[in-house]
Amino acid sequence: MTNNNLPICRFCKAELRHTFVDLGMSPLCESYLRPDQLNQMEAFYPLHVFVCDRCFLVQLQEYVNPENIFVEYAYFSSFSDSWLEHCRNYTGQMTERFGLNAQSLVVEVASNDGYLLQYFVERKIPVLGIEPAANVAEVAVERGVPTLTQFFGTRLATELARDGKQADLLAGNNVLAQVPDLCDFVAGMKILLKPNGVLTLEFPHLLRLMESKQFDTIYHEHFSYFSFLTAEKIFAAFGLVLFDVEELATHGGSLRIFGRHQEDGSKPITQRVIAMRELEQRTGLMQVESYRSFAEMVKRTKQELLQQLIEIKKARKTIVAYGAPGKGNTLLNYCGIGTDFLDYAVDRNPYKQGRYTPGMHIPIFAPSKIAETRPDYLLILPWNLKDEIMKQMGEIREWGGKFIVPIPEATIYV
Repeated sequence: MTNNNLPICRFCKAELRHTFVDLGMSPLCESYLRPDQLNQMEAFYPLHVFVCDRCFLVQLQEYVNPENIFVEYAYFSSFSDSWLEHCRNYTGQMTERFGLNAQSLVVEVASNDGYLLQYFVERKIPVLGIEPAANVAEVAVERGVPTLTQFFGTRLATELARDGKQADLLAGNNVLAQVPDLCDFVAGMKILLKPNGVLTLEFPHLLRLMESKQFDTIYHEHFSYFSFLTAEKIFAAFGLVLFDVEELATHGGSLRIFGRHQEDGSKPITQRVIAMRELEQRTGLMQVESYRSFAEMVKRTKQELLQQLIEIKKARKTIVAYGAPGKGNTLLNYCGIGTDFLDYAVDRNPYKQGRYTPGMHIPIFAPSKIAETRPDYLLILPWNLKDEIMKQMGEIREWGGKFIVPIPEATIYV
């Protein structure tokens, strides 16, 4: 904090004067409750997001120590079939493009339950996972993925490099947003990357978040939200050049960036980087005015969704939530959607079954519960997987059941 009480940017240290969106108070989105915790006090923290007018990093303040969030974590990557397919494809593409083999080392930061590295193991390419959540890392080790249970930063990177463990491919999927000390993290990547190595990171694209009103992807576990231009600026500050970029459909629209050492002349900057810079400049991501309309769009999205749910309940129909993802908890708490609207939620992750959603206390069951109670509507909270889920749950059409997808605007699918 500075003297006049304004927060400061976690990258460039400028004062944060501009609100991007304020979603009120919310509990930690992955803090699912056991039945014996329902009558205990629950911690709520502000979901007030700022945009820096110097580097245009969109960010939340760090209200909670990462150890409190990630040491025991409820998110396991392996419960989405389409995500696993995405990872299998990535493994093939990277192996071929960068000539990875039995002499290479692939390191993944925030490797979760080994969902990605298992495919490199299948190809006999040496791997190392780095995952702070002990309960999740344990699953990876059982899968045959060597995993260090630690937070990543310059200290760990220096230790590994000293032991001769530098990465030919350094991967990080949906981790950059979850790092409060961004500078230490990126500096660590620079240390861990071999002189001719490649790093790839995937993160939700701020441009798509704004276009599709994806306010539910904002939660305390996500400290920062990136455009390509801002990411490029951050990596350049640590001697890393982003030489390629791909747009992905995952998580409602993500970027995969490819980085290398500044001194490595073997990987020229692609046309895709030039096109992405131009797109973001054109859409105003380097002007603070462009960020001002987002909050109003979010309010309208909330009003329209509630209006639709109220109409359904007035008609005495039943609604159940499919999925209990972190993003769903932002949506439920911001919109005030509790058991007055939703009878229950279901999730494929056994860790969440038998628990309750944070804040709104909606009970979570296995998906088999849906066939027992035959609800009229399924509200799909992991809307980025809507096609996969509507296919999986097609049986609800047998009793006239319908799907509700809340983002970018509440839409009913028959």
